[in-house]
Order: sequence, then C-alpha cells, then structure tokens
Amino acid sequence: MKHLNKIFVAAMVVMGLSSHAQDSNNPWALSFGVNALDTRTSAGGGKDWFNNHFSQPLSVKDNWNILPSISYIGVSKYVGDNFSFGVSGTINKMSKFVTNSPSKGYVVSNPGDLMYYGIDATVKYSFQSLIKSKVVDPSLSLGGGYTFLGDTSFGTINPGAGLTLWFSENIGLELATKYKKSFGDRTIGTAVNQPSLFQHTAGLVFKFGGKDTDNDGIYDREDACPQVAGLKQFNGCPDTDGDGIIDGSDACPEVAGLAALNGCPDADGDGVTDAKDACPEVAGLAALKGCPDADKDGVADKDDKCPSVAGPKENAGCPWADTDKDGVADKDDECPEVAGLASNKGCPEVTAAVLESVKVEAKSIYFNSGKATFKSEDVPVKIESISSLLKQYPNAKFSIEGHTDSDGSDAFNQKLSQERADVVRNALIERGMKAANLTAVGYGESKPVASNKTAAGKAKNRRTEVVLQK
Repeated sequence: MKHLNKIFVAAMVVMGLSSHAQDSNNPWALSFGVNALDTRTSAGGGKDWFNNHFSQPLSVKDNWNILPSISYIGVSKYVGDNFSFGVSGTINKMSKFVTNSPSKGYVVSNPGDLMYYGIDATVKYSFQSLIKSKVVDPSLSLGGGYTFLGDTSFGTINPGAGLTLWFSENIGLELATKYKKSFGDRTIGTAVNQPSLFQHTAGLVFKFGGKDTDNDGIYDREDACPQVAGLKQFNGCPDTDGDGIIDGSDACPEVAGLAALNGCPDADGDGVTDAKDACPEVAGLAALKGCPDADKDGVADKDDKCPSVAGPKENAGCPWADTDKDGVADKDDECPEVAGLASNKGCPEVTAAVLESVKVEAKSIYFNSGKATFKSEDVPVKIESISSLLKQYPNAKFSIEGHTDSDGSDAFNQKLSQERADVVRNALIERGMKAANLTAVGYGESKPVASNKTAAGKAKNRRTEVVLQK
C-alpha cells in the first residue's frame, strides 16, 4: 500500500487528459476539486434510520475528513437522453472516525490517519434540459466503486445527487454528494474495517469536445452552415448584408433587402427588385419592369412620347391622328381629310342627291356633232362643278360613260363615244380627281335616252354620264 498514493496520483494525471460529458455538443468534461468523508452516517444510534444518517449533515469541523488540496478528479461522457457515464478517483486521509456507544454517545477518534483511495463508476441523469435552465443543472446518480482504506479494501454501491452552476457554456461549479454503502463489518474490535460513509465533492467542471469547424461559436451539431462562420440567431449561417435573411436564402446576399423579395432591395417600394427595375428610383408597375405609366396605356412613361395621353404601343404611346375627327384614325382612314363613316373606312358615302346633281351636270355637257369637242363654252364650268362634288368622296369609284346618236356607223360611234368619255375623264383629272377613281367607257349609240328621228332627240343622245361604281 505504500506505493498506492503514487499510483493514484499518476492515475489522476492520466484521467485529466479526458473530460466529463454534459451534452451532445460538448460530450466530454473534466471535473476536479476537493472531497470530504463523513463516517457519522454508519456510526449507529439515532431514533430512526433517517435520524441515524442525517442528524448531523453539516458537522464539518467535528466529522468531516478533508485534505487541503485537490483530492478528486472525474471524467465522463454524454451517452444521450440526459444520461452520462463517468469514472472518478478520490484521495483523502481518515483522521476523524465517528463511533457510537450507549454510555458515551457519538465519539470522534483518529483511527491512525488512514489513507483513503476510491475509484468509482457512475451513471448520472441531468435535469437541466427538463427545467429549461442554462445555469442550474441538478442531477441524480447511481454507481458503484471500490475503496482502499488503510490495509483493507471493499466495494460500495453509490446513490447520489448533485448540483452544477454553470458560469458559462463550458465552465461550472460542481457540488455533489453520494452515499457509499458497504456491506462488510464497520469495525473489527477498535480497528476501522469497511465503513459506509457520505462523500461530498466540490470543484470545477470543464466541458469540451464540441466541434466548431467555422469557429463561429456554434457547434457543428447545431450549425446549419458548419463550414461558414455565421450568427447564432440564424443557427450558424451568415447574413452578410445584415437584412435578417441568411445568405443561402438571400437572392442578393451583398445588399440589404426585403424578405418578401428574397433579400433583394426595392428602393422605390413598387415590389420590383432594383436589379430587375428599369426605373429603380420611381415606383411603377411590375408588368412594365417597375416603370410608371401615367396615362395607363401600357407604355412606360420613359418610352411614351405622349405620357399624359393614352395611346397604342405601336405609336410610341401616342394616340393615332384623326385629322377629320370622324373617329377613324388617319392610318386607317382612306379619307383622312374628309369626315366619313367607319363602315366606309372613314370616307363619306355618296348620297342620292349628290348623284342626281352630278347626273344633271354631266348630261348638260354637249359635244359637236361627230366630234369629241365641247359644243358650248360653259362646259368647263360644268366639269368644275362635277369635280367639286366628286372630290367630297375621295375613295368612291366613278365611271364616265360616253354616248352618241345614231348618225354614222356603229364602229365610228363606238370610237367617238369612247373619245368623249376620255375627254371628260381627263378634264376631271386635270382638276384634281384621282385617276384611279375614274374609268371611261364608250357605249356608242347602244343606250339612247331619246329618239334619234329628231334633231332634239339626237342632241340628247350625244351625252356623257357619271355613274357610281358599286
């Protein structure tokens, strides 16, 4: 036994390389401090079992054996579900041994400064997570061990309880007590043999063993981004722009933005991110890439040449011109300078009254007999009148028809009627009529309007007519 002290010290040094478990993040922890032995509990006497064991729990000066140095060290590992398994070693000197006699009562004596060595294994259950505290950590334990006391040695069963007060996540003050129950004789004569006793410990505990790859203070087990330093409130993930959205979910991680826009900014508050906003300084419409549309014509103001007046996109946001104000845009109006009907492509329809006026004027244009020349000097005036009437209908098509009397051959009359129709047509074109709107047709003597037996009738048959084409 004389070398046991040295062996025990060496064992404690080795154990100091391990640690005591507290949770899954730091599965290992080391505890060390002082221990006290109290043999009062097995001295006998007392009114009942409870009184026998706990009547003098804090008689430190009278009953406790304490070494003025570090006298215990423990290691354990967290095994899950609030349980940990540990091994501890203690050293002490038995100089106060409590006995009880019917005549003297409790007597404290020195059994000879017996060296005490204990090696114990313990299963501990922590209540810290159940009470949801980060400071107070109560626990219960159960284990067994082997004790060396003087020249004797014996096994014990060790129920116990403890309380750890955590100063930080990794450092705490550990207070514990265990009742080390032996099953041998307490004494043989006056010699100490195998006493049951209370062993109290007080010391520091250090948790460690947790892995923190990115050194952000959040253990990998709880770190959603273990390879990148982050923030505790985001489970270890970074938020580079500080907008409250982790970089992994932030579409714009370098620029502070809004959660509704996946972390991207929206300077004008129109719901379109600045990166996609063609007008980032002015609130606008999503359909127009964040640009406003004052006249609501579907053309962004920046592209609208008429931003205050609605107009089609095809015309750069401006309304189509309608020169004649007839409701038909000039681009679709075949008569842009004359008011007309939409059903007639913006052109007016020729009325019966106008046709009648044209008919009257045309029939009064007389030709010299056998010739395609005008008979009277007032004919240009009549042609001018006809031109003025027809110009009101820019898209209307007219046929100039030439007729003759029966004098002469059919071939001659056919040729003559065509020439007369052409003369009138050309006269109208000279006065501004569109050539495309006028055709000339000669009918010879085939369509008389009077008898060719009289001079008056023949004069009526030598005529021209203006007919509206359908």
